[in-house]
Amino acid sequence: GKIKKAVKYHMITEPLSVMDKLKMVKDVGFDGVEPRTADAVKHRDALLKASQATGVKVHGVVNSSNPDIVTAVDAAKDLGATSVLLVVPTNAKGSYLKNYAERQDIIRRAIPHAEKQGIKLLIENVWASFLNEPLSMARFVDELKSPMVGVYFDVGNNIRWGYAGHWIEVLDQRIGKLDIKEYSRKLQNDEGLRAGFSVEIGEGSVDWSRVRDELAKIGYTGWATAEVKGGDRKRLQDISTRMNKVLDL
Repeated sequence: GKIKKAVKYHMITEPLSVMDKLKMVKDVGFDGVEPRTADAVKHRDALLKASQATGVKVHGVVNSSNPDIVTAVDAAKDLGATSVLLVVPTNAKGSYLKNYAERQDIIRRAIPHAEKQGIKLLIENVWASFLNEPLSMARFVDELKSPMVGVYFDVGNNIRWGYAGHWIEVLDQRIGKLDIKEYSRKLQNDEGLRAGFSVEIGEGSVDWSRVRDELAKIGYTGWATAEVKGGDRKRLQDISTRMNKVLDL
């Protein structure tokens, strides 16, 4: 009961009203949804009404690498969410150090507003070839010197370079929320890097037993959100069932 299960709002692909979408995700076992900033702004009133009617929480807003963090923070606040997901991209043709500093500056400028609104800024580990090992991510976060900045740990995104258990051990209390996906090193080797994601949750290279153990060690409580290919009710039900199994919910 300590981990709450959610799905990215854009993964709900059936042509339904916002109300019926949230009713459906509740029916298949999810506790919350997480929209992108554009959807959070566009469907604010409908999401609020549907959330209040169904009890399905809008727990966060996905802003990715958009430098306009303030709009996302305000959208999250309006929806009763607690976080904004951020991505720190790389600049392959530019300076690593300059990009590091510039991205910190973008986040640093948004921190006072996030602190005022009570919204956490959580940085996701992604395939940007930047901050792709846990000590670098921990340093990046710690240098921002705010309790409102943390990590949105994606369990599957690190498998190309390392091991999820190691990331959880290092990041510890910096982890604010979890993204749940899978990755197969076998498919990576046989068919190419991106093919590694073409495997269902629980059928790849993530050591879910170790993930559960490490999460227990840091006393993790909070949201775990599926970030995989979405679909209709049947597809979302399958994702929900798989998450129950790998997270032992």
